[in-house]
Amino acid sequence: MTSTMMTSSPAGRPLGAGAIALVVMLCLSWGFNQIAVKVAMPDVPPLIQATIRSFGALLVVLLAARIRGVKMFERDGTLKAGLICGVLFGIEFVLIYRGLLFTSASRAVLFLYVAPFVVALGSWLLGNERLSRVQWLGLGLSFVGLSLAFGLPQPSVDTKTLIGDAMLMLGGVIWAVTTLMLKSTRLLHAPAEKSLSYQLAVSVLILGAASLMLGETVTGWPRTISLISLAYQSFWVVGITFLIWVAMVKSYSANRLSAFTFLTPLFGVIGGYVIMNDPITPAFIVAAVLVIAGLILVNRPPAKPNEALRGVTKT
Repeated sequence: MTSTMMTSSPAGRPLGAGAIALVVMLCLSWGFNQIAVKVAMPDVPPLIQATIRSFGALLVVLLAARIRGVKMFERDGTLKAGLICGVLFGIEFVLIYRGLLFTSASRAVLFLYVAPFVVALGSWLLGNERLSRVQWLGLGLSFVGLSLAFGLPQPSVDTKTLIGDAMLMLGGVIWAVTTLMLKSTRLLHAPAEKSLSYQLAVSVLILGAASLMLGETVTGWPRTISLISLAYQSFWVVGITFLIWVAMVKSYSANRLSAFTFLTPLFGVIGGYVIMNDPITPAFIVAAVLVIAGLILVNRPPAKPNEALRGVTKT
């Protein structure tokens, strides 16, 4: 899969069966990534993990660019937008990793996945895409399903938890803004490798600096399982799947792609069940049905103007 295999346009095209299978694979990989982070955390603090992840992924992306002959340093007017995306990418993961220290995982995922709604609103404001009422209903169903899967936030919470919630929500908003920038700036027509390299290179500096400021340290040589976790995060998740994601965002509907990310935390729960023996409740099964139903509605092709009339005249 290469960025030149797809046609870049602000609106993008709807997802076919192959594209849907690909984005589901991405969500599956990202869901298991949450488990990988937890596995390595006893040996490697979160922001150090994120720094290593961005640096390792940058090497993968640069290698892919060299193999494909992508001109990474050619002047194409993307520098400003690329640097802004890089800053946003770094700040996003500082907020997510640190926010998880203040709030619960169930609350965090609800606030983080405000991103698809921000993408839909932003696409409408930018005039790139506009969701129908049915598609908005689909987004709503998916979010309700996600809420059911992880439990609705409790009304009585302390200030510390609210700070964590706010950090995760801001992280989700920044994620959405980065997606919108890929669709609405010169980055739309840049190779996926170059667009992602901006984000990774700048985020290494931001995440590394944040880790030093917060006093994170590695006290000993990580266990083998932690090293495998870091390799999975760096080379597969960020190096390969993020590259695929960037290429898809440039070519397909950002609204429909973003809606599929509701699957990521659900895959994370399934992974927790398979790998860490976490329980799966009947509510989770109902939630999964709601999320899938919502995705079907979001990805429902728009009706042609004359279809209804043709249906009437045939009777």
